[in-house]
This record gives sequence, structure tokens and C-alpha cells, in this order.
Amino acid sequence: MPPKAEKGTVKSVDIIDCSDVEGGAVVGMTTTSNTTASHPSPQLQRTLESHSFWKAGAYDVGHTTKRPPDDGQLEHARVHPKFLHSNATSHRWAFGAIAELLDNAVDEIHNGATFVKVDKIDVMKDNSPALLFHDDGGGMPPERIRNCMSLGFSSKKSNTTIGQYGNGFKTSTMRLGADVIVFTRATTASRATQSIGLLSYTFLRRTGQDDVIVPMIDFDVSGHWAEPIIYGSQDDWSSNLKVILEWSPFPSKEELMLQFEDIGPHGTKVIIYNLWLNDEGIYELSFDDDDEDIRLRDEANQGGLTNLRRKTIELQSHISYRIRYSLRAYVSILYLRKFSNFSIILRGKPVQQLHIADELKYTKVIAYKPRLGGEESEVTVETTFGFVKEAPSIWVSGLNVYHKNRLIRPFWKITADGSSKGNGVVGIIEANFIEPAHDKQDFERSSVFVRLEARMKQILLDYWKNHCHLVGFQPPSARAHHEQKQSHVQLSVGLAANVEQEVVQPMDGLPTNIGQDGSQEKLTSRDGPGSISIDQICEENIQLFVRCEEHMQKEEELKQTAECLEKELEEAKRKLAQISSYLETRRKQKMMGLQIEKF
Repeated sequence: MPPKAEKGTVKSVDIIDCSDVEGGAVVGMTTTSNTTASHPSPQLQRTLESHSFWKAGAYDVGHTTKRPPDDGQLEHARVHPKFLHSNATSHRWAFGAIAELLDNAVDEIHNGATFVKVDKIDVMKDNSPALLFHDDGGGMPPERIRNCMSLGFSSKKSNTTIGQYGNGFKTSTMRLGADVIVFTRATTASRATQSIGLLSYTFLRRTGQDDVIVPMIDFDVSGHWAEPIIYGSQDDWSSNLKVILEWSPFPSKEELMLQFEDIGPHGTKVIIYNLWLNDEGIYELSFDDDDEDIRLRDEANQGGLTNLRRKTIELQSHISYRIRYSLRAYVSILYLRKFSNFSIILRGKPVQQLHIADELKYTKVIAYKPRLGGEESEVTVETTFGFVKEAPSIWVSGLNVYHKNRLIRPFWKITADGSSKGNGVVGIIEANFIEPAHDKQDFERSSVFVRLEARMKQILLDYWKNHCHLVGFQPPSARAHHEQKQSHVQLSVGLAANVEQEVVQPMDGLPTNIGQDGSQEKLTSRDGPGSISIDQICEENIQLFVRCEEHMQKEEELKQTAECLEKELEEAKRKLAQISSYLETRRKQKMMGLQIEKF
């Protein structure tokens, strides 16, 4: 572990924002005040030893040292370091946090960014792994990196940028590790600067801080060498540098400055260290399973079972399953449109972007006009539906919903569980007319979202009904649908007698009180009071009709076989009659011959 901090004066930054900046990985607005970092008590140090993310917030909050404001000054709200952890819990999935940092780099494309590198580096201090993000975007001047280390401030208001809440950088970095250090270089007007900022949950906890302190230093690099930019006094600048050296992976100023060598004239480098562990005490992120990938260890282990059935193995090889544990697979579908002059380089190898629609067959583009109200009421959105190429071998299905080119919900299953309708159908839609949640892994359940879900379900089921025969699934015929209306009670009784022998889908009972128009919503099950929906009834009826048609086909084949056998029997009887007649004639002739011989 890093050594404890000695007493010194550093700048306290009241967190207001960080995630979305026009110049690098971040942005914001801050205020500063002098704060003293002191040694933690032995009792406090014993309560800060958890390295598992979901347990790292469980520590005692010490007594606040904040003084009341002087006369004439307004109160100012501070943010306790524990909030950094609480705020990061919005990311339930580590890959969602990584996606936030990639979004910041992608937003830098309009500032000339051509790549973002994601890699693992080794921290020499304790021989531990760290996560690196490096882009060649516009970088951040000193005021921008201070905005970056603030909470809720964002200058990204463009319709083309992904970030908008000013919270992603803090939540994502703190979700992946306890500490992050940022190196950035930028040029504004005729002045070139480089800055270093440290956001360290470890430092804040172990020194017992009750406010978020973010040490930062800046340099003017317009000349031949780096000149420190002093805002207050030289002692203030030196104190910030001392804390950075003590709590970062780089114990000397020379090592810090070496980090700018591969940044170039502009760009940003983010290094997340003290990565979180899982409940078993090993790193959440696995760097050893694949030298060209980063994997979620717990999810990858779930897929490592042996003696699996062939179909299960085929399912686990599909992109819809691999995105659960493979960062390379997830990033390959993270953005809807392929980049022309920008690369995401994961562990030294560019990620090949995958357009999900290219992996489908029998695709169909369907227009959807959401009801929004106001000026955007005439929006028309194109949706693409098709069967996965592996159908009917595997029945992957779901809707992939993008927002501003970014994947929000991958393979969202909108059909009923256990239903065969919709199997194998995958859809793609870019829904810019609804806003994502803060973690960009879901949408707020607004009325517009509810209508979207209902309409997409209808479109998917209609597509399946009209195209399922192309992948070997027989849809219900019009004749069978008519017979269903006329003989529903008879089918219900038959099913109730044989329900335990059902092969396609076992059911507790069939409804017995549905009207001829199919409008009855609530129905009574065979085993007692309850209700099932019309959708479930339709799905059960489809399965029944498919089975009925199979039996009818077998019955027809048996009838044909019986007719052939009857014809063969008639032919055999005819030949038997001919032989019997012939034998009878020969017998009579023989008897007549014997009588003639006697006379």
C-alpha cells in the first residue's frame, strides 16, 4: 500500500463535475480552499481495508472539522469522500463504466481525435495492474481539468456528443478502481499547457478527510521546457505535487513528466489504479485469459462449464453472449455506425466494429413514428429486423436500442419468457427521441418509452409471423385459426386431459371462458383462480395448432398407407379367386376323365 501522507497544504476542490469536456476525457467548475492532510488514526486505518467495490463504502465517517463561516460569508456545501463511492454505484456493470470513458474519447473526434487506446499497465510501486485510457483529442487546459474533477458540470450540449450529465468520468473511474490520475496536454491560442490531476479515494479515506481534496499541478510548455504555473504561492504548488507523488503510481517528478512523452502536442491519458477486487479477493477485470482482451472474470467463469450440450456451446459463441464477459466483443457493437478515421485499440489491437444488421438474414426495414408531441411529433425512425444467421440452430432474440450512436440496451428481450414467438428475431433501432439513464445502460420508463416497447413488440411479432417459415418454423394457417375460434372448448378439454404429456410447453391449464372475439383479458385456470393474458393464449394456441397440423399430416399419411394396403388386399383376393376358380375347373375336368375311363 502507498505510504501515509504527511502534513501539508493542498487545494480542496468541491466536486461539481468531470465527465464531458470538449478537450479530453473530462470537464467542470470548482472552488478551492486550503485544507490540511493529516495522519489517520490506527482505528480509522483498520476500517479502510476492503478492496471490493461493493464493500468499499462501508467505513465509519469521522468527525467533521469544518468551521462555521465568517461574518458576511455564505455557507458552502461540501462533498464527503464517501459520496465518490456512492455515486459510482450507479454503474452495476464494469463494462458500462469503461464505455463511459470510451464515450469521452469518441466525443473528441470533432477535436481531431483519431484513436483511443485501452490497455493494462503495471504499477511498479506494488507490482499491481492498472487500466490505461489514452486518446489524442484536444486535451484539457488548466480550467478544463478543474472542471473535469468537478461534479455535474458539462459543456457538452451538442446533439452529436454522447456525454451530457457531467458525471460519467467520476462514476466510471471510481467504479473501476479506487484511484485515478489524469495527464492532459492542450493548446489554446498561442499557449501550450500540460496538467496533472489526482482523484484518490485511497488518499481521502486513509488521511481521514471529510471533504473531497483533488491535488492538481499545471505547466506552461510553450517554450523549450515546462514552467510551473503558480496561482497562489510556490508552497501551494509544491504541496499539491508532494501529495500526487506520494499517492500516485509515480514516486518522482521525473516519472510524472515521462507520462507526457507519448501524448504528443495534445491529448489525454487516464490511469486507473488500485483496481477493485471481487468477493473472492481477485481482480474483477481479468487480463490473463486473453492477451488481446479484457474480461469480466466472474461472467467469464460462468461460461467456462464443461460437458455442455452442443446448442449451449453454440449459444455461448454468439455475440449476444460474449458481450457479457469480453470487452472486445462488447466494444465491437458499442457504436452503431462504423468510424471512418477513428480507432479503438484494445491491448494493442484495433477493435473490428460489428454492425449487428450485417449478421442477420431476411432483414426488413420498418418505419416507426413515435408520438412525442411538440415540434418533434413528426419524427420517423427506421428499425431493422431479421433472423440471426444461426437460426434455427440457436434462438437468440432481442432488440438493440442505440441512442446517439451509442448502444444502451443490447439484445433486450421484449417478448414473453417461454414463448416460441419471436425466437431468432433481432432488431436494431436508434432511439434519439428518449433519454438514457445516467449509467447509459437503460432508459427511464417514461410514457414515450412504454409506447416504444409496445410498438417494437408488435413489429417483432408481426415480422416473426410473416417470416418464421423461412427458418423452418410453421406458422398457424388461416384454416387452423378459424378452427381455433370454433373448437376452443374442445381443445381445452383435450389439453386438460393430457396436459402432463405436453412436449412443447407444459401449462397449468387453458382458459375456458374466452369469447368468440378474443377480447376476454382475465381467465380462470384449470387448477384454481388465476389469470393469463391473451398473448399467452395466442402463444399456446399456436403451439397446439402446430401439433395438430403435424398429427393431421401423420393421419393423412396413415390413410394413404391404409388405402394402399386395401388395394393390395383386394388384388390378392382377386388373384385368390382366379386361382380357386382355375383349381375348381381342373378338379371337375379330372373327375369327368375318371368317369369316362370307367365306362
